[in-house]
Amino acid sequence: MTFSCTSCGAQMTYAPGTTAMRCPSCGTEQQIESQLQIVEHSYDAWAAVPPKPVALIGKQVLTCEGCGATTETDEYSDICQFCGGALVVASEPDGLIVPEAVVPFALNRTTANMAYAAWVKSRWFAPNALKAVGSTDAIKGTYVPHWTFDAKTQSDYVGERGEHYYVTETVPVSDGKGGTHMETMEVMRTRWSPASGHVARDFDDVVVPANRRLPIDRLDKMGPWNLTVAKHFDPHYLAGYAALRYDLDPDAGLAVAKTQMQDVITGDCRGDIGGDEQRVTQLSVQYTALMFKLVLLPIWVASYLYAGKRYQVMINANTGEVVGDRPYSKVKIAFAVLGALIVIAAIVAIYLAASSSGGSS
Repeated sequence: MTFSCTSCGAQMTYAPGTTAMRCPSCGTEQQIESQLQIVEHSYDAWAAVPPKPVALIGKQVLTCEGCGATTETDEYSDICQFCGGALVVASEPDGLIVPEAVVPFALNRTTANMAYAAWVKSRWFAPNALKAVGSTDAIKGTYVPHWTFDAKTQSDYVGERGEHYYVTETVPVSDGKGGTHMETMEVMRTRWSPASGHVARDFDDVVVPANRRLPIDRLDKMGPWNLTVAKHFDPHYLAGYAALRYDLDPDAGLAVAKTQMQDVITGDCRGDIGGDEQRVTQLSVQYTALMFKLVLLPIWVASYLYAGKRYQVMINANTGEVVGDRPYSKVKIAFAVLGALIVIAAIVAIYLAASSSGGSS
């Protein structure tokens, strides 16, 4: 496999938003021709074979397509620190699951920087000086591995159905002057009755981050991903970008996916119970037709320096969603709190004045 330009010999890189590689020197493009279909693994078949724990899988050997330098790493691809060429896989360690799919970069570096700048300028309670930070001092295109899981589920549940009804009661009510008076009003009560039943749901592409180097909570916020544009894995899509290797085993990923599925199934149970309120006290889920795959998802990782502290921002290179760190202005927050207190005080004063006027008449 070669990433060299057929016209000038320079190293080509994947061109975001296309199905081609482009030469940064002369602009020559070369189409990525792979027409293979994405294939998923049967989880049951994979689990039947004693897997090799990810912690015991050796490092990969990457070779630079430009200068020929080699390096051992736990990443799937990277940029050569010597010549800037594409570091690609020369050998894969035993036991490693190879990616089945890749969602190519849709946003290029310029568009990603624009999304970052717009995000910075839209931050409430950010210091005014932050608005002047118009570009990052470092932005890197990185593919992050994710597991996706499919499953058919059949679930039995036990719970309770709540029906609202109203009763008339006489209750004490404050008169606003330190005293109380009795008022008759309608009070809502809930009548509970036993409920049980069965629900079914099929899940497709439940996404779980497979690398913990980046904050998992932020990776989750990067979604939802548009997986309809995923391509069969081809190393050409990685040329010019880093690609992290998974460090979360499929079985650990499935445990996370099942938690996500059960949240949805619980919602199905509540809908099946009906009524005004629902309680699900027992839930038994059977999973069949479990399938999984490893897919590489694209993000731009940006960093910027403000007031001596470094902040990180991640940009979904598939949808443009931006998630990241930002400083807060204590002065702006203090003024906001003070403004809220003034508004509350004004409302109370108006209420007391109205109550006093009503009492004197």
